[in-house]
Amino acid sequence: MKYSKQEVMQYVQEEDVKFIRLAFCDVFGRQKNISIMPQELPRAFDYGIAFDASSVAGFGDETHSDLLLRPDTETLMVLPWRPEHGKVVRMFSGITYPDGRPFECDTRNLLKNAVAQAADAGYRFSFGAEQEFYLFHLDENGKPTKIPYDDAGYMDIAPDDRGENIRREICLTLEQMGIRPESSHHEEGPGQNEIDFRYSNAVTAADNAMTFRTVAKTIAHRNGLIADFGPKPLADKPGNGFHINVSVNASANAADPMDALPPMIAGILEKTREMTIFLNPSQDSYQRFGSQKAPKYISWSNGNRSQLIRIPAAEGEYRRAELRSPDPTANPYAAFALIIYAGLYGITNKLPLPPAADYNLYKADAANLAQFSQLPADLQAARKAAFDSPFIRAHIPTAILDIYCGRQLP
Repeated sequence: MKYSKQEVMQYVQEEDVKFIRLAFCDVFGRQKNISIMPQELPRAFDYGIAFDASSVAGFGDETHSDLLLRPDTETLMVLPWRPEHGKVVRMFSGITYPDGRPFECDTRNLLKNAVAQAADAGYRFSFGAEQEFYLFHLDENGKPTKIPYDDAGYMDIAPDDRGENIRREICLTLEQMGIRPESSHHEEGPGQNEIDFRYSNAVTAADNAMTFRTVAKTIAHRNGLIADFGPKPLADKPGNGFHINVSVNASANAADPMDALPPMIAGILEKTREMTIFLNPSQDSYQRFGSQKAPKYISWSNGNRSQLIRIPAAEGEYRRAELRSPDPTANPYAAFALIIYAGLYGITNKLPLPPAADYNLYKADAANLAQFSQLPADLQAARKAAFDSPFIRAHIPTAILDIYCGRQLP
């Protein structure tokens, strides 16, 4: 639901809310929050809540450390796992300097700007996320292990699939929060699971991706487990993907009411290498590429899961492109923003879609593979591709680019 400031304050009073979490994330998409008491809510709305940015990775040093959180009333959600009496609610928050200027490392605002530019050009992008994760046991001291919760395989059922009840609890919790999971199932790896979400606008989809990770980790911990979203938790098993489904629709003010999906895909294909560091930001991300349905080559096809981009079998509003290279360590706000900009690049330049690769790239011979460019082979190659890219520099603030490319890493 969309709430006004007055409605939020009324809700907090009438529903026995005792804590309000103001949520945000660092440049790498790690969620943070500050809890305030109800009496501080008017101040949060009018002036913002200050925090020490120097303690957040990539947000600056001690010389310019004060930033303000400004809650977004449209993101109000109750946290169902907290007490029923003395409820806890959460709102995502924008980040500004004390003088009101947007903070350049606020990636949620970065995505909002991308959405606005797309709207000005006459296009609306929608996103649906598919995130995979492993369930591992904790040891006797409550520390994470790499021992899978089960030995089930793809879409197996109970009793082999022991994660069934965990996924059920995650889905029901998300539903209580107003988020609609579309499907859930056991994945190929032992203890590996996937939950998929319905299409939303870009900012809502990114918010939901962040919320999902928090809920999955919380529910897993309540059951004595850990939800591991790392790109390659087990060296000899499938990695975790963050498959991003994206569609685009032209509005009445679009300059050209063409079918925008093919040139959107062409734009993403052309810019993929340059933006890979934002889709795959950790060293382990590159251990996943090229095996067990994770792409290695820059290609596309219809329904073919060996490709970087596939067009799933669907019609009408469900027609979309699925980008298969990202993993769950990606910051969804930065990832979605760059996908929008790459898609717009393809649309505005009317890029032709290259021929489809309608065969299995994992089994193709060297002659066929030689015609395709490859994704960066490692973290350093991905950093260089981004740092040298005019496209990335046009859309990613220098402060964020320097952090991702290792120039200002903590």
